[in-house]
Amino acid sequence: MNTKITAAVLAAATATVALSGCGLKEGLTEKANGHVKTVGYTTGAEGKRDEKARLPEWVPDRARSVTEVIRTTGSERILRFTGGTLPAECVPGAAATQAATLVAQWWPQGQESRTDKVCGEWHVLVQGDDVFAFKPETLVSTRS
Repeated sequence: MNTKITAAVLAAATATVALSGCGLKEGLTEKANGHVKTVGYTTGAEGKRDEKARLPEWVPDRARSVTEVIRTTGSERILRFTGGTLPAECVPGAAATQAATLVAQWWPQGQESRTDKVCGEWHVLVQGDDVFAFKPETLVSTRS
């Protein structure tokens, strides 16, 4: 086998192992608007055990296909999962007035403006079996 191909395969395998573990998918990228981390879990219970990502406690343990994008230099987050029943702390509430600056293929543009429930600091929308949630940025920028 060609030495260059062997090295490339070994590098790809090492990167795959380094970025995955125990069902957790994680990536960190530099964006023009700050550091962004994406995490994914098979269930809500699995995500709550990850102390580094701090999946919100209101996410049902039985939630499936949990994906979250987190601004690591602030507090803004977007979240999507399937299934599970929202707890009583999630009550009807106004849609978010602050626009999301985080993006993901699974997050429809403007989704935060369609939310109709509030779970603590999160604005939530249930569409069929899918749940979308947005936590607006609360840190104040000191840039002038």
